[in-house]
Amino acid sequence: MNQAQLMAQMRKMQQEMERVQDELKSTTVTGSAGGNAVSVSINGDFRVQKVTLGKEAVDPDDIETLEDLLVVALNDAIGKVQELSGRKMGALTGGMKIPGLM
Repeated sequence: MNQAQLMAQMRKMQQEMERVQDELKSTTVTGSAGGNAVSVSINGDFRVQKVTLGKEAVDPDDIETLEDLLVVALNDAIGKVQELSGRKMGALTGGMKIPGLM
């Protein structure tokens, strides 16, 4: 493979990676905790889109449990985005670890 072909292949991969990143930004993933008492939806850009609290999660005398459930739901959603991103980007890079990508 000559240098021009290699550069063309790299440009194509970069364009495809940008397309996948844009696709991820428009993808929403939901994490939950406490049997769905708390759910958090985030997009592939790690921006929170929605927080849903079930009545059973709201106890004015036990705010700490609600705080814990929010942390678990957020971490669940973040883990799902990371897994999705890794799967989609890994398909493009053939499993190569490229710094700056998830």
